Amino acid sequence: MAEDEGPHDLQPLNALVDTNVAIDWLNDRKPWSDEALPLWTSRDAGEVNLYLPASVVTDIYYILRKPLGAEAAKRAIEHCVAICGLLAIDAVVIQRALSLPGADFEDNVQIACSQIYRIDLIVTRNPADFTLGVTVPIVNPRDIARYLPPAPTA
Repeated sequence: MAEDEGPHDLQPLNALVDTNVAIDWLNDRKPWSDEALPLWTSRDAGEVNLYLPASVVTDIYYILRKPLGAEAAKRAIEHCVAICGLLAIDAVVIQRALSLPGADFEDNVQIACSQIYRIDLIVTRNPADFTLGVTVPIVNPRDIARYLPPAPTA
């Protein structure tokens, strides 16, 4: 390690959070919300930056509105947007998604975002959904620690 390098120079990972992981967390869906604690802890520690494609925010609201009610769903979205960066979905992302081989367009949009926005990994509890066209690791939220740099030693 060079003299001017140290733990303060480590850049956080950039992780795209799949819709299901965000909904699990926002609605405290067990057991998945508990399994994802390492992801949220890593985010709180500054080890991971979390991102969502902007297009999934409306999906998340729609899904959460039924169990939580409209006002609580809006608050959940506000909380989500406060801690996750949003990735713009424009014509470039859509064209890339359309060119990918997978059959699920929503997943292809997320894969395209990972390519265009230089995302380090995709966090999902459904890794089988991300098999075609993926160029980054697909990680279960409980396994995020495997991808973090080792903790500095004293």
